[in-house]
Amino acid sequence: MSQLANEPMTNLPKMPNVPNVPMSQIPNPKSQIQNAPLASRPSPLTGKTFAEKALARASGQREVVAGQIVDAAPDVALSHDNTAAIARIFRALGVARVKYPERLAIALDHAVPAPTTQHAQNHAEIRQFVEEQAIENFFDVGRGICHQVVSEQALVLPGQLILGADSHTTHYGWLGAFGAGIGRSEMAAIWATGELWLRVPESIKIIVDGELPRGVTSKDLCLKIIGDLGADGGLYASVEFHGSAISKMSLESRVVIPNMMAEFGVKNAWLPPDDAVFEWLAERQVKRQKAKGKSKSEIENRKSKIRAGALYPDYNATYSAIHRYDASQLEPFVACPHRVDNVKPLSAVRGTRVHQAFIGTCTNGRIEDLAAAAEILRGKKIARGTRLIIIPASSQILSEAMARGYIQTFVEAGAVIGVPGCGPCMGNHLGVPAPGEVTISTANRNFRGRMGTRDSEIYLASPAVVAASAVAGVIAEPREV
Repeated sequence: MSQLANEPMTNLPKMPNVPNVPMSQIPNPKSQIQNAPLASRPSPLTGKTFAEKALARASGQREVVAGQIVDAAPDVALSHDNTAAIARIFRALGVARVKYPERLAIALDHAVPAPTTQHAQNHAEIRQFVEEQAIENFFDVGRGICHQVVSEQALVLPGQLILGADSHTTHYGWLGAFGAGIGRSEMAAIWATGELWLRVPESIKIIVDGELPRGVTSKDLCLKIIGDLGADGGLYASVEFHGSAISKMSLESRVVIPNMMAEFGVKNAWLPPDDAVFEWLAERQVKRQKAKGKSKSEIENRKSKIRAGALYPDYNATYSAIHRYDASQLEPFVACPHRVDNVKPLSAVRGTRVHQAFIGTCTNGRIEDLAAAAEILRGKKIARGTRLIIIPASSQILSEAMARGYIQTFVEAGAVIGVPGCGPCMGNHLGVPAPGEVTISTANRNFRGRMGTRDSEIYLASPAVVAASAVAGVIAEPREV
């Protein structure tokens, strides 16, 4: 069973008037809606946030307000290696069939290929459950990390609600969707009923103007925000990103932001979907569904349908806080042990000895990230006494990296290439550090023991910084290498 599946959900505080008891003893969610105190109704002149609009749609209501508890039906219910445990809870409920198998997405990604007999048995149980329940959207070992794969498959669209048994389900905010992590019992309830009660979160607006300087990435922006506001600064909030800097970013750069916001404690994170997002999804829908005639008109037709489902906050929506950043003033940052909000400028930690470097994860394992690493590693060698692990986030990314020659560059530099998946991120597969070792990683978490060894240290940085550090053997500026 994956370590990640057992981690406490830091962005899920106890709900008001909801007892902390097993799912089998929780009352009908509709009674919770009736009994829960509603927030004061806004005036007619007050607009709605993205979260209020998304959860109103998911719960079939005309409008909802922050603080209200609603009974929402997710468009997609996601799980991964923890699916076997969820299935046991599901069967304990006395329900034979999943209510909406077409809404389920399951990926094996946390420990792949299976490193132990226990993991192999876990995978076997999941495959059996998938066949029994006729779940079409199943992605076996090697396809990649669940968040990357579900995005590539265009299973999540703007304005939709996706609930996942993984804390980084906030990831789908880059598509303009409401993505939130939930626990195993909650996922079992969704399988059985198709619904789950949720508290409508308050919203935080973050405005990012300007443009990121060369060598500064969206990962640096996220580290800056978390460092400034704290790892619990967005606890159970819906954080919205606005500003010219967001629209200027590549799609792959945008993906990093809602993923990293899970470390800010948020319930969900949202970026405004634009034409680039609509086209990206439309092209993948056409490819996945093997529609006849992959013409420009077909893509445009899909784009129109996808665009129609997008939700945007009103200009006069109410926010609990508003923060503004000038992207042009940012620099490379590093999160130092053992907290993601222990953020320092790269210049302050340069020269720190590095034993292991890791490029991958659902945060920074895409082709843009591998391209940045390849640019630095081309013609160079990993430093003696340092090792570099590179794991593409999906099989599609691995294939493209091979076609572009990046994999050859990595191998020639002395890097180790892993099977698409989570790898050492959660600490139970491929790349666990030794006691006393220092790892610099593109992942999203660095708390003590995160990568499987309590007496080791983890630094978080952008792919370019990680690659440069692997070459130098110490934390280094990419320009120096």
